[in-house]
Amino acid sequence: MRSYGETVFAEMTRLAVETESVNLGQGFPDTDGPRSLLEAAIGHILEGVNQYPPGPGRPELCAAVSRYRSREYGIDLDPDTEVYVTVGATAGIAAALLALVERGDEVVVFEPMYDSYAAMISLAGGVRRPVPLRPDPERGAFTFDPDELRAAVGPRTRMVIVNTPHNPTGTVFTADELEIIADLCREHDLIALTDEVYEFLTFDGRPHLPLASLPGMGERTLSVSSVGKIFAVTGWKLGWVTGPEPLVRAVRTVNQFLTFSANGALQLAVADALDTERAWIEAQRASLQDKRDRLAAGLADAGFGVHTCEGTYFLMADIGPLGHDDGVQLALALPREAGVAAVPAQVFYDHQEEGAHLLRFAFCKRDGVLDEAVRRLKAWHRS
Repeated sequence: MRSYGETVFAEMTRLAVETESVNLGQGFPDTDGPRSLLEAAIGHILEGVNQYPPGPGRPELCAAVSRYRSREYGIDLDPDTEVYVTVGATAGIAAALLALVERGDEVVVFEPMYDSYAAMISLAGGVRRPVPLRPDPERGAFTFDPDELRAAVGPRTRMVIVNTPHNPTGTVFTADELEIIADLCREHDLIALTDEVYEFLTFDGRPHLPLASLPGMGERTLSVSSVGKIFAVTGWKLGWVTGPEPLVRAVRTVNQFLTFSANGALQLAVADALDTERAWIEAQRASLQDKRDRLAAGLADAGFGVHTCEGTYFLMADIGPLGHDDGVQLALALPREAGVAAVPAQVFYDHQEEGAHLLRFAFCKRDGVLDEAVRRLKAWHRS
């Protein structure tokens, strides 16, 4: 792990604090989730739900997760054996990789990739096989070349990690794209690990399609999601892994020696919210779509090239039109020169030249915060 220093999110947040910048780098909302969820958590804490919950998760939450996966996607899960509660999605991803990837196994990942994927593949002794996502001139969003994906799969390939909606590009994989991935998994007997934490944050009427819902994929797919993204409570660090019993059991076997269990009072609060807060989820989606449009227009006015965002709460911006070609250098300079923090996208790539011209901006902030960031960037651009 010597090559893995401080995460870029911590570094940029610290720089934002030091320079009193508007922080559009780290992806956390600056407003809380539904009031009823927060009050329910307080109530359960005061009721005395403060000791270890069952290791696999409170049965109430496991049942609620099973219900929503069936309700939303037609995926039926046994809440006792096919749902497992974790300390956030990151813990689920870590346990899945440690459980299922042996030393020398290859893992196909789409780059840019969430930084924990690379770190956990290394800890498991695996080998990354990155496939780049690039902007589609017609669609505007990022996509992959099917031939490059096929070329990345070899005799040592064990797993493919699929993140949709995708951080940091904002792409939502289409049914056709997912079918290409599924076909490779079926042909080569691969396990799919799907990171679906932004599953309810898709825009312009686009649906989220879980890979596990495709023919032949239910028995080979582990799906991960997160309360933090669904209900805007990222500090709660509560998530789950779902899938076939043998794969979930492997995750449980590893994770019991990592985090063992997650906060029981919060689990009870979330169990109720998954059944009752659909209107809040839809309102959040609509609000974030408006924020996306607000920031995209502002970044374009400030001289950036802005790529299409179909989901998540991130925009990818091209710094080429501003005359820059080094995203890390510009990201380090912007807090001091413009008073705005962003994340350089190239840190999400193995082939960093692919993303050297890109910055990631988070738009899960209050409108006034977004407007102030745009005002500062416009003033910086004019100077």
